Amino acid sequence: MRALIQRTTKADVKVDGEVLGEIGTGLVVLLGVKHDDEAKDLDYLIDKICGLRIFTDSEGKFNDSLEDVGGSLLIISQFTLYADTRKGRRPGFTESARPEIAIPLYEAFIAKMKERGIEVQCGKFGADMKVSLLNDGPVTIMLDSEDKFPREV
Repeated sequence: MRALIQRTTKADVKVDGEVLGEIGTGLVVLLGVKHDDEAKDLDYLIDKICGLRIFTDSEGKFNDSLEDVGGSLLIISQFTLYADTRKGRRPGFTESARPEIAIPLYEAFIAKMKERGIEVQCGKFGADMKVSLLNDGPVTIMLDSEDKFPREV
């Protein structure tokens, strides 16, 4: 499972011109699910995202986490995070999970973040979404559960 996170001071997601979610200070999380992801991948990313110290403290240093600053999340499903661009010019997406695997993990990710007391907004799985954000810093970080749980080849 991969999450591209971007620190923001404001962000929103629209589908067909309608705002589905918007946040102030927090993180935009573009979440990609791989075909062999499991609950442990989900738990790893949740802990990492909530505890990652990428917000500045009173001295301007990266010492505070999302939970420390009371930030919100805007979670967007993003199968293209598993694009394979090694051959040709058209990306392949065979590593991305099919909806029957991805949707339950995506929904569990949202539910577990809410259980932690974090305000969560989200897009619509599989929809053509328009995401706007003001990247604060800019701070953009890629997280991958395979860094913690490498797969055997």
